[in-house]
Amino acid sequence: ALLPRARRLVREAALLGSDASADGLAGTLRIGAISTALTGMLPAALRKLTQAAPQCRPVIVPGTSRALFQMLQSGELDAAVIVAPPFELPKALRSVQLRREPLVLLAPPQARGRPAALLRSLPYIRYDPDAWGGRHAADWLADQGLEPAVLCDLDALEAIAMLAADGMGVGLVPHWTGLERFMGDCRMLPIAGAAYERAILLVTSAEPDLPRMAELLEGALA
Repeated sequence: ALLPRARRLVREAALLGSDASADGLAGTLRIGAISTALTGMLPAALRKLTQAAPQCRPVIVPGTSRALFQMLQSGELDAAVIVAPPFELPKALRSVQLRREPLVLLAPPQARGRPAALLRSLPYIRYDPDAWGGRHAADWLADQGLEPAVLCDLDALEAIAMLAADGMGVGLVPHWTGLERFMGDCRMLPIAGAAYERAILLVTSAEPDLPRMAELLEGALA
């Protein structure tokens, strides 16, 4: 019963350093990030953030979009880089779209043919349809009338790329920042249609505890 209030007390104490700072750029900034953001867009953004605000201490929390969204709502995070949810954000939160990632098919290097033919003939390494980003691949398959033989479900895009490179099957994934690392080991075929693109958002509170740092983070990611 005491835990929620205790967490708020600890957070308020942590914010005293920022309040005492003349520019509001001192203190701990808790940032949630999905796995592809951790290895893709976040490293360069953190470098810019810490150069602009040397007294800012970013704390990075990895997780799925759903879990990070819940942590943001409960006040455990100051910001989160997540996949756009399949519902409208509450008014207490503010979002900025960072990028849109088109759907592509990853296949073993020796595989030849169009995406539909490959999905019919090879095992399907499925981007978990219960994940917020996985629904776009599921929608495309449904619209094409395709029911591939599912090898396994994963909510880890790097793992899907590695399995495709090892010849285990094919996967439908968004073209995330950093996918190029796998292009020497597997084939990538584009999938047409803006409706199947994954949007990546930076989500913060509409009234953040650390507004100057949140603003700097947004600029660094953009």
